[in-house]
Amino acid sequence: MLSGKELTISSRRLTLLVFCLVFGVTVVGGRLIYYQILIHDQLQDQAVEQRVREKPIPTQRGDITDVNGHLLALDTVSWDVSVSPPLVTNEKELAPKLSGILGIPETTVLTAFEADMPWFPLARGVEYEKGESIRALDAGGVGCDPIPRRSYPEGSLFAHVVGIVNSTGDGFYGVEGYYNQVIGGAEGHKVYEQGPGGNELPLLPLEEILAEPGTNLVLTVDRNIQLIAQQELQNALEKYGAKSGTVLIMDPQTGAILADVSYPSFDPNDFAHADPDLLADPAVSDMWEPGSIFKIVTWAAALDSGTISPGTTFYDNGALEVGGRVIYNWNREGNGLVTMTDGLVMSLNTVASFISTSMGKETFYTYLRRFGFGVLTEVDLDSEGPGMMKLPGDSNWFPSDLGTNSFGQGIAVTPLQMLTAVSAVANRGTLIKPYIVHQLITTDPETGQQHVVEVQPMVVRRAISQETARTLTSMMEEVIERGSSQAQVPGYRVAGKTGTAQIPTAYGYHPTDTIASFIGFGPADNPRFSVLIKLDRPSVSPWGTQTAAPTFRAIAERLFAYMQIPPDEIRLAEQP
Repeated sequence: MLSGKELTISSRRLTLLVFCLVFGVTVVGGRLIYYQILIHDQLQDQAVEQRVREKPIPTQRGDITDVNGHLLALDTVSWDVSVSPPLVTNEKELAPKLSGILGIPETTVLTAFEADMPWFPLARGVEYEKGESIRALDAGGVGCDPIPRRSYPEGSLFAHVVGIVNSTGDGFYGVEGYYNQVIGGAEGHKVYEQGPGGNELPLLPLEEILAEPGTNLVLTVDRNIQLIAQQELQNALEKYGAKSGTVLIMDPQTGAILADVSYPSFDPNDFAHADPDLLADPAVSDMWEPGSIFKIVTWAAALDSGTISPGTTFYDNGALEVGGRVIYNWNREGNGLVTMTDGLVMSLNTVASFISTSMGKETFYTYLRRFGFGVLTEVDLDSEGPGMMKLPGDSNWFPSDLGTNSFGQGIAVTPLQMLTAVSAVANRGTLIKPYIVHQLITTDPETGQQHVVEVQPMVVRRAISQETARTLTSMMEEVIERGSSQAQVPGYRVAGKTGTAQIPTAYGYHPTDTIASFIGFGPADNPRFSVLIKLDRPSVSPWGTQTAAPTFRAIAERLFAYMQIPPDEIRLAEQP
C-alpha cells in the first residue's frame, strides 16, 4: 500500500496531468474555433487564391468580305521568338535551323544563345508558318509566343473602307470603327484548379464562359468594281497631274456603295507608319465646295417647285447681281436668250443664280435640306462629316449666298452627300440612305450555328417627284450629248454633269488651282450605277470637262461590260 505522502504526490501528479490535458484541449479547441469559425472565410479565400486561377479566353474578331466573299480583313497569328540562354543545350545544332527559318544570320542566333541574361528576344512578328516550324523543333530554351494581329489581304485597295485595328484590338475608321462593338466579339473566361507545379489540373473547369466570336461582315462593295475605280483613278491622277482624288460608285436604286477609292491611301497592315491624315476616308470625312455639279440640285428644286420648266428663258448678259455681289459666268461671257436646258448644258452661273433667287431663300434651302445637305447621311462608315450649309438667319449667311450656293460655291459637301443627292434623281426622286454592310453573320459559340441578318435599303424621303426626276434626267442627258462629249459612252445614254470648283483660301479663292469633278449615272432610263469623280488640283487642265468627264467614260465603259448591261439599242428592243 502507498503511504500518505506517496498518495499526495500521486494526487498532485494526476491533478497536474488533468490540468495539462484540460489546458491542451482548451488551447486546441480555441485554435480550432479560431481557425474554423472566426477566420474560416479568410482562410478559405487564401486557399482559393492558392489553387484556383482564372484566365481569359480570347475572342476572334469577325471577318470582313466583299459582296462576293473575297476576304478583306481577318484575324491571323504572328509569333514573337525568344531564347532562354541557360536552357539551350544544343547551340551548334539549333543555330543553323533557326537561322534558316527566320532568315537571319547564324551569328545573330549564336549571339543570343551566348547572352548573359535569363531571356533574350530573337525576332518579333514572325509569320505564322515560320512560327509553326519553330514550334515543331521542340527545342528547349526557345520560346515562340503567339501574337494575334489583324490582316488585310487586299492591302491599300480597301484601306479607307475597312479602316484599322490598333494593338489593343479596337477598330477605328471605316467599318472596323463603325462596327467595332459587334465585330470585336466578347472575351470569355475560365476558372480552374492549379496544381503544385502551376499546371492546370485535368479536371472540369470550376466555371467557363465561352468567348463570343465577332460578327462577320459582308460588304456591298465589289472587289472587281473597286479595282476598276482604283485603276481609273490612278490613270487620271497620272494623266492629268492631279494631287489627289476620289471615286465613289453607288447603286442608286438601293443606296449600296459598290466602290469607294481615294488616293493617297495607306496600307492598313502597316498603318503605324502611315500619315495620320490619310487614315480617315475622304469620301465621307472630307468636304469641298462642289462647284457646278451642284447645279443638278438647283435645277431639281426649281423644276419640282414649278419655278421653271426646261423651256423657260432668261437673257444672259454674262453677269447678274445678287445681294450686292456680281456673279459672272465661268468665261465671263454672255450668251443672250437661253433656255433652262441651255443654262444647264453650258453650266451658266447667271442662270443658276436667276433660278435660286426666283425660288426665294425659303424654297431653295428647303429643297437642299430635302436632298440631305448639312446633315450626316448616317452611312455605316466611321468618322463621317456633315458638310457645311449656311441658312438664312445664321449670323454668317448673307443674301449673296442665295446666288453663289446655287452653283456650289459657299456651301461645302462630302463626296458621299453629293452622290447620294444625285442618286435620288436617278432613283426617280427618292432619297435612299447609303450603306456599305450587306450582311451581318453571327455564330453561336456553343452550337456553331450561324445567324444571318441582311441589311435592307432604307428610304429617307421623297426629294422630288418622279416627273421632275424624269425631266431633269433628260436635261442631264443633253448635258452629256451637247456639253460634255468626253463623258459619252458609245451605245449607251448616260446622264451627268461636270464641275470645276475654285478652292477657297484665307485670302479668297486660289487664282489657278481647281477641283475638277463629274457626277453621273447610267443607263439613263434605268440607272444601275451612279459615279462621282473628284480630282484635286489637276495641272494639265483645270476643267472637269477635260479631266473628270473622260475618267467617267473610262469607268462607265468597264462597268457596263462587267455588270453585263446590254447597249441601249439591244436592251430597249428586248423590253415589252
